[in-house]
Amino acid sequence: MAVVWRRVVWGVCIVGLCFFGIPIRVHKSDELNIEEMFKDFLQKYNKLYATNETEYSRRYNYFKESLKLIEEMNKNRPTNQSALYGVTRYSDLSPEEFAELHLQPSLPMHMNLSRLKGNQNTHAYRPKHVNSIYKRALADHLPSSVDWRKKNVITKVRNQKTCGACWAFSTVETIESMYAIRKGTLQTLSVQELIDCAGYGNLGCEGGDTCSLLEWLIDNKTRIETDGKYPLTWTTQTCKLKGTEQGIQITNFTCQYLVGSEEEILSYLYHHGPVSVAINALNWQNYLGGIIQFHCDASPQHINHAVQIVGYELNTEVPYYIVRNSWGPEFGDDGYLYIAVGENLCGLATEVSTVDVQ
Repeated sequence: MAVVWRRVVWGVCIVGLCFFGIPIRVHKSDELNIEEMFKDFLQKYNKLYATNETEYSRRYNYFKESLKLIEEMNKNRPTNQSALYGVTRYSDLSPEEFAELHLQPSLPMHMNLSRLKGNQNTHAYRPKHVNSIYKRALADHLPSSVDWRKKNVITKVRNQKTCGACWAFSTVETIESMYAIRKGTLQTLSVQELIDCAGYGNLGCEGGDTCSLLEWLIDNKTRIETDGKYPLTWTTQTCKLKGTEQGIQITNFTCQYLVGSEEEILSYLYHHGPVSVAINALNWQNYLGGIIQFHCDASPQHINHAVQIVGYELNTEVPYYIVRNSWGPEFGDDGYLYIAVGENLCGLATEVSTVDVQ
């Protein structure tokens, strides 16, 4: 967690020192200071619209709105561990643009929430695939801390850029981790293969769903190539699979609605490994670090992103999940963020996926 607070301090420096020590409060008297902050923002993030007067004015107004939102979200932080918000590379976007470029607003249309909820007694998206995973994950006596990053089973944080395939990124990340746990070898697998090839309603960079992807992988016995053999292009292409026997194949999965049952997520993380979850990331636009406890709607209709949870920490003032994002290592805490346990914050328990591999 020490890394978290280094990133928070760094974030405070961005907001404070790098912007001439001016606190984020938006009043008319601060207009000149805000203009200077915006110029520094343009330089820091290499924004290329400074000479376009119309675009500059539009982005500047969005930037000012972000400052107001940042000030509001940072009010009354209950602890020093609580989430801190500040200027990020996304702070010149409107919330609508941010969602369109970096999230998947149509995700609820891909999710089969009624089927998930309808199976909450068995806690399985497809009961025939539940078997050993579910049994292993329900043991008691969880440790206070789990962090799979420390066991060399987590690949480097990727950046999905403006390709709306978070569903493929988070699923591949979890398959990579499970293969490393079971076989002792960490490989970077091809997200692009799933972007190009996955059926069952998945639409490449235009959106998809982790549960339908896992179902497609199982039903078609599809093997996932390494990234080197099928590299990432951030666009949807024609599928290049040729029925190869090489690659990693999943043998089992669960996909569950665990709202009100987060102890099962913790149990999976300890007894089985990292999990993929669908989530609402709209208010992550200006996230710098710390533990998200508020400002994160859990409504199923607002789910718009997919991420990987790689661990948790319970022996702290605010117990939290360790969440890996796919917006590059510059986001949050080296590409990670932290979400409080137990309140279905950001809707993280709405659709939880686990896998086994061959």
